[in-house]
Amino acid sequence: METLLKTNIELLNDQYRKLTPVERIQQLYKDFLQKEVMVTSSFAATSALLLNLIHVVNKTQVIHFIDTGYHFKETLEYMKILSSLMDLKVQNIKADEWKHDFTTNDETWRKDPNLCCSINKVEPLDAVKNGHKIWVSGLMKWQSDHRESLDIFEERNGIIKFYPLLDVSKEERDKMIESSELPFHPLIAKGYQSIGCFHCTSPGENRAGRWNNNPKTECGLHL
Repeated sequence: METLLKTNIELLNDQYRKLTPVERIQQLYKDFLQKEVMVTSSFAATSALLLNLIHVVNKTQVIHFIDTGYHFKETLEYMKILSSLMDLKVQNIKADEWKHDFTTNDETWRKDPNLCCSINKVEPLDAVKNGHKIWVSGLMKWQSDHRESLDIFEERNGIIKFYPLLDVSKEERDKMIESSELPFHPLIAKGYQSIGCFHCTSPGENRAGRWNNNPKTECGLHL
C-alpha cells in the first residue's frame, strides 16, 4: 500500500509539474472530489495569491483559518478584507479554550515555542484533517531551506499535501498579486515578510523574522 501511494504521488508530481499554478488547482478538482480537499490559509504575507486562485477555480471551497488567539490585528483585518473581496467561505478553527488559556498564562511561547505551536496550531488542524485526502497549502520553495526540499505533492502524516505555488518566485508572486489588483498584507510595508503570531514575529527577510533568536523556522504544521 505504501509503495502504491508513493508511486501515485510520483505520477501526480510528473503530471502537475508542467502545469501553471491555476492549471494545477483546476486539475486537482478533476482528480479529487471537493469533499476530499482541505484548504488552509494564514491570511499572511503570501496568502492573497493562493486564495485568489482558489476563488477563480472553485468559489465554494471552504478555507480553514487557524485562529491561534495571537494574530496581529492587521492579520485579522486582512482576513476580513480578502474574505469580502472574494466572498470566501472561511471557517475558523482553534484550540480548546482551556488549552489556549494555559499557553497565555504560562507564556509558553517564551519557554517552549514548539509546545505553543502544537497546542494552538497543530492539534486544532489535526482534528479537521480527518475525512480529507488532500491538504492544499501555499508554501513556496524560496521561503526556507525545508520548503526548498519539497515537491508539489507529498505524503505527510497520513494526508497528501499539495503545494500549487511551490515553484513560484517571490517576484512572480508579487506580480500575480498586483495584476489581480489584490491588497498586500499591511505589515509587509513595515518589513515583515513572514507573518505569524505577534509575540513570535518581527520584521525580517523571508522567514528570518519568525521565532527570532530561536533556530525554529516552522510551526510544525508542515513538518
